[in-house]
Amino acid sequence: MSLSTSPAAAMPTPDLPETMRVSVLRVPAGQGKNADDAGSADTPNLLSVDERPLPQPGPDEVLVRVAAVGVCGSDVHYFRHGRIGQFVVEEPLVLGHEASGTVAAVGSAVDAARIGERVSIEPQKPCRRCGQCRQGRYNLCPDMAFYATPPVDGAFAEYVVIESDFAHTVPDTVSDEAAALMEPLSVGIWACRKAGVGPGHRVLVAGAGPVGVIIAQVARAFGASAVYVSDIAQDRLDFAAGHGATHTLHASQPVDGLGVDSFIDASGAPSAVRAGIRAVAPGGRAVLVGMGAEDVELPVGIIQNREIWLTGIFRYANTWPLAISLVAEGRVDLDVLVTHEFGLGEVREALDAGQQPGALKAMVQPWR
Repeated sequence: MSLSTSPAAAMPTPDLPETMRVSVLRVPAGQGKNADDAGSADTPNLLSVDERPLPQPGPDEVLVRVAAVGVCGSDVHYFRHGRIGQFVVEEPLVLGHEASGTVAAVGSAVDAARIGERVSIEPQKPCRRCGQCRQGRYNLCPDMAFYATPPVDGAFAEYVVIESDFAHTVPDTVSDEAAALMEPLSVGIWACRKAGVGPGHRVLVAGAGPVGVIIAQVARAFGASAVYVSDIAQDRLDFAAGHGATHTLHASQPVDGLGVDSFIDASGAPSAVRAGIRAVAPGGRAVLVGMGAEDVELPVGIIQNREIWLTGIFRYANTWPLAISLVAEGRVDLDVLVTHEFGLGEVREALDAGQQPGALKAMVQPWR
């Protein structure tokens, strides 16, 4: 299923092909329908490069020639297990939602001058009419169509369509890879906003993977004076020390006495969540970002006695302009996260790259 549901109404553009290549995930029938039968890393889910008709932008959409797509943990999870929670891969699905590219064609209601613009894609299509959308919380839209979330196809493709205002123009000083990674940067911005991070704040981040490092950088950009990052892997802690963290801690070290203003979990590990909450000072905030167990035992007494604000995040809203500014101004470095690059025919290798020592962010470049 394409993100576009509008009738074809594109402005004529020469030299566009009639078809494109896409990387398609196919999950065996019945695989992952039940949470207790969600498959494993050894499940023979299939990836293939298929030829499909070129998508046509609707009146208020643009067609983007994809330049780079980051591999997210959710892509890996769909590939290995065929589902994430209630979202089950039942039909062929194109993965990938961290994307950038160049506008190749526009719908009839979009200024043709946008053709040729380099853009970062905000990979979602809210209804814009429900109560959540009307209150600015479009990330909570119950009718959201989100790239690479079944049944909506993602961006491991040569071309994609997106609503024009969710194709955000980026300056030429921003690389294609960094433009694609505005998506996880938006997660970091949303988390830091929810955590109330500001000048002089002390922040603890659990998890030194790509999202944890991004959160640490955003916290510093927001004015945090101390950013503690914890992890079980020393190589990741060493990397975080040079990219946002002011202090690093092995996950085995106690953090109870830190008394931070904000704790942000980017690990999904129940033990890290419990330890992080205990590190929060009275009146502070705890934000859960990492995807882990559905149910986690929490230190309720500490949450109550310290009046700690506890929340989760679900994607983001209204973050792209700030994300682009942070990167363009050099306050957040996304290029440093890129450790592996692959072509469209190498998506399986890209999805497995995270298992390699020193891996942070793998990128798929469809035209490579």
